[in-house]
Amino acid sequence: MSRVAEILAKKISSKKARIAIIGQGYVGLPLANAFASHGFRVTGIDLDARKISMIQKGVSYIEDISSASLTKLVKQKRLFASCSYEPLRDSDVVIVCVPTPLNRAKDPDISFIVSATEAILQHLHPGQLIILESTTYPGTTEEVILPTLEKSRLKVGHDFFLCFSPERIDPGNPNFHTQNIPKVVGGVTPQCAKLAASLYEKITTSVLKVSSCRTAEMSKLLENTFRIVNIGLINELARAASSLKVNIWEVIEAAKTKPFGFMPFYPGPGIGGHCIGVDPIYLSWKAKISGFDLHFIELARRLNSEMPHHVVSQAVYTLNQYAHKAISRSKVMLLGVSYKKDVSDIRESPALDILQALQGLGAKIAYHDPYVPQIQNDSLSLKSSPLSPKILKEQDLVILTTDHTCFAYRSIVKHAHLIYDTRNALKHFKEPHIMRL
Repeated sequence: MSRVAEILAKKISSKKARIAIIGQGYVGLPLANAFASHGFRVTGIDLDARKISMIQKGVSYIEDISSASLTKLVKQKRLFASCSYEPLRDSDVVIVCVPTPLNRAKDPDISFIVSATEAILQHLHPGQLIILESTTYPGTTEEVILPTLEKSRLKVGHDFFLCFSPERIDPGNPNFHTQNIPKVVGGVTPQCAKLAASLYEKITTSVLKVSSCRTAEMSKLLENTFRIVNIGLINELARAASSLKVNIWEVIEAAKTKPFGFMPFYPGPGIGGHCIGVDPIYLSWKAKISGFDLHFIELARRLNSEMPHHVVSQAVYTLNQYAHKAISRSKVMLLGVSYKKDVSDIRESPALDILQALQGLGAKIAYHDPYVPQIQNDSLSLKSSPLSPKILKEQDLVILTTDHTCFAYRSIVKHAHLIYDTRNALKHFKEPHIMRL
């Protein structure tokens, strides 16, 4: 172990290591909160001045983190926030948690990783541990970040340390969070991995060191590729079951009574969020560059992307068949526009595609979502409507697209004339005006 590694290891062990976390979104803020709660001094860095101002005031904008927790940590001078990269100069650990979206061509966009790495280079000094948590394609850490940092002429594994550890945040999940989800760590060198593992062991229940950064990078993509493929399968079966006059939801409940060899997945109006809809594309893209086509991913992607259009076609059919109305000029309200229940995240949400398609067909669209007060997205500019008996009665069709826990389903069923439930949230209701995916 080099001298700088020994010093850093002691700082981590004594919790005197100063941590900077670049990106204060759904991954970065919970991570900052976890490290600060365990006694580390943490600085959250984000170019969004609004986020930084809210952190400094102790106000949380992430559902899973309470404002009370942030306020306490800020007052204790354990948690700081900055729009500048200057805090990197005095940091012992830098963790990168920036977005990795797709560009307009649906190819990986790692520009935020590149920008963060350039900023780190400007402040890189001996004894720093750099960890990338942003989901990306196998090879990013060693092919993109390492060459940039080596411009400093510092030697990885000796002067500075570089790792990849995939984020595993599940927004809105009350049972699993940063501190009880096992961490996977892959380092450029064994010493890099050892230092990162010792850091995460301070806040998590379990840490697994793997042989390389590439292994760690691909492990994250495997997790979500597994999900996109199985969701694509169940979405296709849901459409087939409907034509066969079989209730797919009842089929799943029956199948999952088998105590082995089966894991339930559920159909829906489409997939959203960063993980399932985006991450597998990173793997598919990288594999294609290497001359290998991942057919399952491409097929699952297509099947899932068809679901919003299927929902719209079913809405047209439902209005025509049961209300004897055309979609044009019909009043259609969506309940829930975030990509999953009990969160405010609308990234890649299928509800947005459904709203745009309905609008394009001439429907008078509206939505209600207590987590999303307004939408500004492409051709959509809407504010969440209140959910009252009067407004429900005014709708020709109500489409339940996100099954938020807070929805008063009994009242919705009572006052809505026609409902299309894409989440099986109304499984306990048998009223004839409820249609199901």
